[in-house]
Amino acid sequence: MLRMVFTLCIGLAAFGAETGAAQAQDTQVPGTREEIALSFAPVVRKVAPAVVNVFSKRAVQQQRPVSPLFGNPFFRRFFGKNFGMQGVPRARMENSLGSGVIVSQDGLIVTNHHVIGDATEIKVVLADRREFSARVVLADKGTDLAVLRIDPGDRVLPYVRFRDSNDVQVGDLVLALGNPFGVGQTVTSGIVSAIARTHVGISDYSFFIQTDAAINPGNSGGALVTLDGKLLGINTAIYSRGGGSVGIGFAIPANMVRTVVDSAINGQPVRRAWSGLAGQSLTKDLAEGFGLDRPGGVIVNKVFSGGPADAAGIKSGDIILAVGGQPVQDLDSLKFRIATGELGSRVETTLWRDKGRIDVNLPLVTAPETPAREETRLDGQHPLGGSFVANLSPALAQELDQPGAWQGVIVTRIQRRGPAHRLGFRPGDILLSVNDHDIEGVGDLVAVLQQPLERWLISVAREGRVRRFEFGT
Repeated sequence: MLRMVFTLCIGLAAFGAETGAAQAQDTQVPGTREEIALSFAPVVRKVAPAVVNVFSKRAVQQQRPVSPLFGNPFFRRFFGKNFGMQGVPRARMENSLGSGVIVSQDGLIVTNHHVIGDATEIKVVLADRREFSARVVLADKGTDLAVLRIDPGDRVLPYVRFRDSNDVQVGDLVLALGNPFGVGQTVTSGIVSAIARTHVGISDYSFFIQTDAAINPGNSGGALVTLDGKLLGINTAIYSRGGGSVGIGFAIPANMVRTVVDSAINGQPVRRAWSGLAGQSLTKDLAEGFGLDRPGGVIVNKVFSGGPADAAGIKSGDIILAVGGQPVQDLDSLKFRIATGELGSRVETTLWRDKGRIDVNLPLVTAPETPAREETRLDGQHPLGGSFVANLSPALAQELDQPGAWQGVIVTRIQRRGPAHRLGFRPGDILLSVNDHDIEGVGDLVAVLQQPLERWLISVAREGRVRRFEFGT
């Protein structure tokens, strides 16, 4: 083994000797200070004033343990976090620290939803140490983004412009700015390690830019910028075993951030385009069956009649390979490409059909909320007591991340300690029938539950499977 390594080294040395002379003539000594020193200082000077600290306070309820022994993590792990607790919960104030980015000169700031979620008070501190009270303009839990506003008076604030995140490439240099661990504004550098990173499980729209620029607790909501000083993404999470950076950080792409900010500017809830189809990611085994040489793409399983996919001519069995010239690797990447498209436009969509590629134009429209959801709380002596139900529609299915569940009645919430909670029903259950009566709307369900019965037989769809529950009174 040593001999092989030694031989390889000698070979490389010989190659270097032969090529070194040829390269020597092209090698020049740096002639100016600018050629000697590589510095990110100009970019930092441009961007840093627009990156802020976000402090929030929220009231949390906390119970006191009967004995200090019951607070031991061992007992809490096996018996639950409320084991050994007694008395009326006491309210206490919990502080949280994050970062944010000013994206307009009149005081619009974007940060992570988890930084300000349920906050009763939000304070923003600028890089020049000025402090402002902030209010939430828009909170979008699905993307883990929130938009705040401060009032700077007559002063114009520094802000960062958006970069088209579709243009980023693996290997591009980036800077991460934020306030890690509360030590103050910090800048780290690195590269884009991966793009279109899905299956991270951070938000409903799981599609992230991965970077090795150091990101730590407190960086959430901070800026990931390119060397032209534009906002490439909002830092939102890290992969870590001990709480510190190990070089695997994730940022929400700027194109998704822009859709949320635009909604805030227009004073509207977040409106995203809807595909009007349901499907599954293309695996290696499925790819071979469809005549493709590699996995990647989405198989269309179901098309909503009259929806955008139907209007574009997309059919069940088609495989979506690209949207807007960007590759679609799996279901998460398809959701991202559609959600970040411009409403009212059409986007070229590449399909694989009959072992050949075709292009269609998919209209980008919002999902209709028909029928109205009519969310209703169910009370009474029946197994669904204490649950909240609503009529499904394409809009509600998109909101609840239930692709393909475009009609029927869904459980939206369940009151703790109520009959539905005790009997094992869950939010997201779609009610199919009660005592062999098909459930098509909330009115049908309410009428059936008003009947006094001794036995109940309830069928629900849960995670793609039909489950049947039988109860006696």
